[in-house]
Amino acid sequence: MFDSILLMAQSASGTSGTGTTGSSTTYIIMMVVLVGVMYFLMIRPQKKRQKEEQEMRQSLEIGDEIITIGGIVGKVVTIRENDLIIETGSDRNKMKIERWAVNTNVTKAEQHKKEVEAAKEAAKAKKASKSKKADKEVIDETKKDNK
Repeated sequence: MFDSILLMAQSASGTSGTGTTGSSTTYIIMMVVLVGVMYFLMIRPQKKRQKEEQEMRQSLEIGDEIITIGGIVGKVVTIRENDLIIETGSDRNKMKIERWAVNTNVTKAEQHKKEVEAAKEAAKAKKASKSKKADKEVIDETKKDNK
């Protein structure tokens, strides 16, 4: 894709100046392609990340362990519209923080990690059972051939 953009740029700069409309449309096309590439490589992933963070902050529940942007680790005690009260440390200090200050929900991250590991284990078990079944079929076929 980038090669075609470079080729268009070279062909546009190599014209003798007889047709300026061709080179101007080439530049417009190149700019549109460049904006499209920037959108799909930079803007769209950033919006997706922001949406996931917003959903994570809205789905906080009492009892979730969180880490704030400042690095404070605590457990959610009370949830209000725009702020949370968290309990930190063994001496149970309570702090009031804004929702936007939550960086990670450790509880949900651990659950997600366990689900991923369980899925991997299930896939390995399924693959192992298929390979054992295939090995058994090969052994059965060799026994038939020997008889």
